[in-house]
Amino acid sequence: MTAAVLGRSAWSRLLRHHLARVSLIFLVVMVVLSLAAPLIAELRGVDPTQTDLFRRFEPPSGQFWLGTDDLGRDLFQRLLDGGRVSMLVGISGALLSAVLGAVIGVTSGYLGGRLDAFLMRFTDGVISLPLLPLLIVVAAIDPRKLGVPAELAQSETFSLYRIVVIVALTGWTTVARLVRAETLSLKARDFTRAAQALGATPERIMFRHILPNATGSLIVATTLSVGALILLESTLSFLGLGIQPPAASWGNMLTGAQELLQAAPMLAVWPGLLIFLTVIAFNFVGDGLQDALDPRSERR
Repeated sequence: MTAAVLGRSAWSRLLRHHLARVSLIFLVVMVVLSLAAPLIAELRGVDPTQTDLFRRFEPPSGQFWLGTDDLGRDLFQRLLDGGRVSMLVGISGALLSAVLGAVIGVTSGYLGGRLDAFLMRFTDGVISLPLLPLLIVVAAIDPRKLGVPAELAQSETFSLYRIVVIVALTGWTTVARLVRAETLSLKARDFTRAAQALGATPERIMFRHILPNATGSLIVATTLSVGALILLESTLSFLGLGIQPPAASWGNMLTGAQELLQAAPMLAVWPGLLIFLTVIAFNFVGDGLQDALDPRSERR
């Protein structure tokens, strides 16, 4: 079977997974709305960053679809802006984690020996670290003391990139162990032995023969990690160490709403609900991909 046929077969199995199909539709809608947030704001004539204390806590209306927050900003638009940031952090962090984990895993599994022992003990050490305290310590480091210019360190872009790197540096371990296990199995296959007999370099065998054959497991692991990284970003932003205001993320929107639960509980309900639904949706899509990419699922 060709790659195109296998791809269509996997896609068909994914669409037959009801929860994965619904979750995929939800995620596509969220991504489209979040990316189109500036255009939607322009069409509605709303500036989500503009404060108006005379419009605090307004109920939902034709002008403000979900009402306004404690500074008079449109809640619906801020949720879209926060979704763009949160999903960008989750997806970018998961992809970066996948790259780091794949390189470490395939190198460890194929070369073996002392390098394998060192890399796996290093991986075990990272896994054993208490995750949340470690993230808090790393996020609390002042980049200006590391030589980063003050203007750059205080910019929204730097804050976003920093949180992506932070969550990626702690999320690669699962991918590394999974790819290593796949590599140990694949390097004993006939196509690997044939490549070795033809004089292919270890780098070519690892990245042109072994890693492409581990793509299925890698995709599943990456998809499942997106939800966890969104949750990590939300936690850090909730603690005031992630995305900094005035930039919106679902986590820092929860931070701003925690003292207003009695006066305006919906300010906390909406971002909390979107975090919950997005994380669950990514997990269901990952579960569906696991079944779709497993040839035995067709028989089941």
